Amino acid sequence: MRNERPRPGPPSVIRGILMLILIYGSALAGGYGITAQIYRVTGPPSELLRQVFSGLTALALIAMVMGLTASWRMGRGQRPHENIHDILTDALAQIARGNFDVFLDAKATDMHHDLAEAINDMARGLGNLETMRQDFISNVSHEIQSPLTSISGFAGLLKKEDLSAEQRRRYAEIIEAESKRLSSLSENLLKLTTLDNSKLPLNRQDFRLDKQLEHVALLLEPQWSAKNLNLEAELPLCILCGDEDLLSQVWTNLLHNAIKFTPEGGQISIGLKQEGDAAQVTIGDTGIGIGPEDRIHIFERFYKADKARARSAGGNGLGLSLVKKIVDLHGGSIRVESTIGEGTTFEIFLSGLHCV
Repeated sequence: MRNERPRPGPPSVIRGILMLILIYGSALAGGYGITAQIYRVTGPPSELLRQVFSGLTALALIAMVMGLTASWRMGRGQRPHENIHDILTDALAQIARGNFDVFLDAKATDMHHDLAEAINDMARGLGNLETMRQDFISNVSHEIQSPLTSISGFAGLLKKEDLSAEQRRRYAEIIEAESKRLSSLSENLLKLTTLDNSKLPLNRQDFRLDKQLEHVALLLEPQWSAKNLNLEAELPLCILCGDEDLLSQVWTNLLHNAIKFTPEGGQISIGLKQEGDAAQVTIGDTGIGIGPEDRIHIFERFYKADKARARSAGGNGLGLSLVKKIVDLHGGSIRVESTIGEGTTFEIFLSGLHCV
């Protein structure tokens, strides 16, 4: 809808009328004065011609005053216009060169406020994207460099001829583990990039959520059995309308973390129940726990609560980011409760469920 100019109020109209009367009266007085001087030389004409000459002279004076006023106002407005054009051009040129610290003050430049704010918002947004890009490159480079350094180092050690069979086996296992870590990093980055595409539709269909949780737990049985962990599950029949493959990734990542950070002989629990019009999936452990200063960051990409322990365990800081992204795409929510030395519990709420 086109913005209309506000109509002038009564005071403005009265001032305009008074100004016109003043200008017209002054012009008539000037016209009579000029024609009187002329008549001293030429002699006075008839009364009719004198009135006509005086009126024409007054109109000429009015036209001259209005022309001078318009010219002055145009000259006065042209300079700010050119100044604003130069400021805009310079600001956009700086943004194009990668300088996103540009700020336009609408009041100081006589610029339209919305235009200045739009350019400032654009500069801030591009600056944030650039910061995220640099952080992403730095994090990926670090995550890639660490396993590559290990692979290179232990591959060099394998060249030694005096190694025992046990040493060769241990070095080969380390190279294999670091290679899997690189593969996991690449796979998770690809999944996150794919999920970041908001146009990607979810493959929603009905499936048994209780059976899926049971299946994931059985797939990871070699891992939790090797650490003598006690796994308890309470899984009533529950049907979900969602993307089965993506949600399987959620349970796999959460259970994998629970196994990884729970000491030998600990306990892991999986629960499923109805909570209002949604279903609540709970995955808990008696592991090392997460401190309050880390809990607010755990869903950020590449964030590791315990960097040294996460690196030795093969983590890359993308697993929980992937979990959060998938849950968000399903319109659900996730929260975490944890106590250092006692354990961690993740609660996931998903709608579109039919629990029996």
